[in-house]
Amino acid sequence: MQSKSQEKLICSHCGEDCGSDMISVGDNVFCCYGCRMVFGLLNENGLCDYYTLNKMPGINRRADVRKDKFSFLNDEKIKNRLVSFRNGTETHIQLYLPQIHCSSCLYLLENLRRLDKRIISSTLNFPRKEITIIFNENEISLRAVVELLCSIGYEPYISLNDMNREKPTVSRKLIYQLGVAGFCFANIMLLSFPEYLGLASAEKNLRNVFRSINLLLSLPVLFYSAQAFFSSAWKSLRNKFLNIDAPIAIAILVTFSRSVYEVVSGTGSGYFDSMSGIVFLMLAGRVLQEKTYQQLSFDRDFNSYFPIAVNVLKNGLDVPTPLPEIKPGDTLLIHNDELIPVDGILSRGKAFIDYSFVTGESLPVEKETGEMLYAGGKQTGSNIELLVIHEVSHSYLTKLWNREKKDDADVEKNNSFVHLLSRYFTYIVLLIAGIAACYWWVNDHSRILNAVTAVLIIACPCALLLSSSFTNGNILRILGRNHFYLRSAQTIEDIANVNHFVFDKTGTLTSTKRMDIVYEGDALTFKQQQCIGALAKQSNHPLSVALADYLPKSSQLTVSEFKETHGMGIQGFVDGRWIAIGSKKFAVPAADTAEDSTIVYVVLDHEMIGKFIFRYHYREDVDSLIDWLKSKYRLSVLSGDNAGEGKYLKKLFGPNTGIYFHQTPENKMNYIKTLNSHGDKIAMIGDGLNDAVALRESDVGIAITEDCNNFTPASDAILEAKQLHLLPAFIQLCRANKKIVMASFILSIVYNITGLYFAVQGNLSPLVAAILMPASSISILLITFGSSNLVAKSLRL
Repeated sequence: MQSKSQEKLICSHCGEDCGSDMISVGDNVFCCYGCRMVFGLLNENGLCDYYTLNKMPGINRRADVRKDKFSFLNDEKIKNRLVSFRNGTETHIQLYLPQIHCSSCLYLLENLRRLDKRIISSTLNFPRKEITIIFNENEISLRAVVELLCSIGYEPYISLNDMNREKPTVSRKLIYQLGVAGFCFANIMLLSFPEYLGLASAEKNLRNVFRSINLLLSLPVLFYSAQAFFSSAWKSLRNKFLNIDAPIAIAILVTFSRSVYEVVSGTGSGYFDSMSGIVFLMLAGRVLQEKTYQQLSFDRDFNSYFPIAVNVLKNGLDVPTPLPEIKPGDTLLIHNDELIPVDGILSRGKAFIDYSFVTGESLPVEKETGEMLYAGGKQTGSNIELLVIHEVSHSYLTKLWNREKKDDADVEKNNSFVHLLSRYFTYIVLLIAGIAACYWWVNDHSRILNAVTAVLIIACPCALLLSSSFTNGNILRILGRNHFYLRSAQTIEDIANVNHFVFDKTGTLTSTKRMDIVYEGDALTFKQQQCIGALAKQSNHPLSVALADYLPKSSQLTVSEFKETHGMGIQGFVDGRWIAIGSKKFAVPAADTAEDSTIVYVVLDHEMIGKFIFRYHYREDVDSLIDWLKSKYRLSVLSGDNAGEGKYLKKLFGPNTGIYFHQTPENKMNYIKTLNSHGDKIAMIGDGLNDAVALRESDVGIAITEDCNNFTPASDAILEAKQLHLLPAFIQLCRANKKIVMASFILSIVYNITGLYFAVQGNLSPLVAAILMPASSISILLITFGSSNLVAKSLRL
């Protein structure tokens, strides 16, 4: 509806439309003074390569960061909890910058010292969007460093969780175990080459020395590197469950025992190379899996959402106070766009509280002085004052979060098909070993031990574990590359087994950052649109703000006698014409006010001429996503919002989909439980805390987020919102996982049969074992990586 007659002028810094508020500096134009200031700052310090690396890479600076927003960083207690190192001169701090998006950001942020000489160095971790800054604390404060970042458009996101943050990393012990196994394996192979190629009888003493060294090198592998397999096997046996680590642990012990016997008795060199090699490769597979999803935390709590400190009013002053120190009776000053961290009573100001993250309700709720406000809402209006009733640990948000925790007895069971397959494979191997023992008992007693141990060694199901570990690890890597992050490899199988998808609406199918506005009624002239926009601009109600942004703007219009009726609408004269916009009751008091849609009515010169209908903007390709899913799965929609878009959703999902509105967290949880009781395998896809219980109750909980490093409820997977349309490809890749593992396992069985041919005869030589074991492992690695990459390529991932 906006005029296209004027060519848009694009800001040289951030690339946004300058509109009528254009600011010119030489050949450059800027949309606001903030963008001009950043450009000037970079230009003065010789950092304009920032603009040559990428076209208009800056972050819009129309909204200035509130003065004193980071005053809490002057508090020594908070500062000590945030910094990672300080020695009286140097201070190291790590900050999360969600605005990072391109190589220009990398260039600018790693050159902070050129903007302020008191900064010693800055290093950016681009994938994690984190910057590590080293500065001289005697010359510049932590607060000043953070404010410098804000001044160039990179405001750090600092939450209460940063006070006790532990970075998710691969287990240091696992890395050490892998390193020890790798070192020992390499040296054992090196010392075994003369054995493979044959030594002259004259070199018998040297051969015994090599064998003894191999024995010594195998001890760290057995007693340290292989610990994980023994521990897992013991736990599974105690729980009367045979997992894949049990037969592997047996094979490692048998291999080591027979090898020691051969070396000590002088009858052979043993199989230390095979044992250490297979332990090394299996540990490498585990590290690959952990490295893939270490970037994210899947068990986030409310601390990731709460601010680190709030302003408490004391003796007429705003005192930044750490959140854990807030007590009932304190009065908090809550600014625009700030979270309400506690339950309390509104004591001053008018509140427009966005509870969408907690309840799923899309529209802000208006509150008057004396009304109760609950933790988890976000103030979208001007400053308010709040009298604390419940401290953080007893707030509504905290109680809602804690409800999602399952009882300790409700332990997750690993139902991977790999363990089931391994169980039957182990039974077959033990049967073959038993048959071989019986045969040689009858024919040649001296070959029994040799035949049985050889069968257990060569038929170890390590190939199955290798194929599973490396396939899962590579698929986790491919999914992570496409911004779909899984908690563990088990989640791949769980997704493949799902037969029912349950969607939240607000924030999941729709974007929380954009609304579609449609006008119905008498045609509006361009001047009338400008007048309505000018009136809407006078109010900070979210619908008024959205309408003002949508309509064409003019700085020449005059608004007079403006009046706002709380929760109803606004009115006033714009260039001499009386205009009112608001609810149906406000525009037409005698009309029936029952309606589900979000509508703003327009009255011009006391006559209603039309209405603006607000609808949430559905994400990219959501139509094709639902079409694909409903042809293969059962679907449901659970929304905490009103039924305004019920007709559209019914058309989108079809008549066989259950669509429910006004759903509380309890309703969603009970719905999931009902589906579970009917035997459904459920994937719940949601974004807010109101979905947290349902996400945990389902077989697979997928949290949708606009930014994967920001707060999300505890879940099995985290999916960036812009990638939701790729869900069908992700599902197909997960389903291909089992086929790839089975194919590689079948190949390993071919190798096992070849090895067993020699083993049951009791004459398996070290050379044959040395060839078979690496050949099997290398083939598996090539098949798993090649097949999973080929499938991903065919799915365009």
